[in-house]
Amino acid sequence: MRLVVVTPIRLFGDALTACFLPRTEVSLQATVSDLTHLRILLRDVHAEIVLIDVTQGIALDEVRSIASQFPGIALVALGLQEQRQDVIRCGRAGFSGYVGRDASVEDLCCALANARCGKLSCSAEISGGLLRALFEMERNTRPAESTKALTQREGEVLQLIGNGLSNKEIALDLSVSVATVKHHVHNILQKLKLPRRTQAMRRVREAPWIAASPPLDRYDEAD
Repeated sequence: MRLVVVTPIRLFGDALTACFLPRTEVSLQATVSDLTHLRILLRDVHAEIVLIDVTQGIALDEVRSIASQFPGIALVALGLQEQRQDVIRCGRAGFSGYVGRDASVEDLCCALANARCGKLSCSAEISGGLLRALFEMERNTRPAESTKALTQREGEVLQLIGNGLSNKEIALDLSVSVATVKHHVHNILQKLKLPRRTQAMRRVREAPWIAASPPLDRYDEAD
């Protein structure tokens, strides 16, 4: 794996170089002192992984910018404290993996190999915390429910709108009349408080759960 190391501590960089030297699976391309030099280097060096020392603090906004500019390169945080919020912040900044402060050289090489394959090495406690964090994010980012929930049929129509179907195509798909489809579309726009069909299409593509079928006891309409 082609690796670049970022650390402001020269002695630390030299020690990492010495650790990687006998390992045939790691090809250390360069060591730089900061993210500014890293960005310049990545324009010319074909790296697969960048190992970034975070023990002295790091500008996560700049990391995020680099991750966006070079999406094919895996960024790994070195020396991260294994706290759930720290791991989440690094993930949001674009890091693909991390190595804790108590990790061995073997742990480091394993984390790099996993990051290269799109895998994350972490403790069971951290993985559980990440799952809980995903649930909390999902719950907090979902829009508030409309005053009136969509019926099952309206949900089906909305899903088909999201797929780009016209009223005529939806009518054929659901074996109902075009007039019935128009009635459903009107109700959907009212319940979602949207003025246009195109906005409903955009909304369901961004938040597909709004078209989820309600409980059967709320399916109270006929075609």
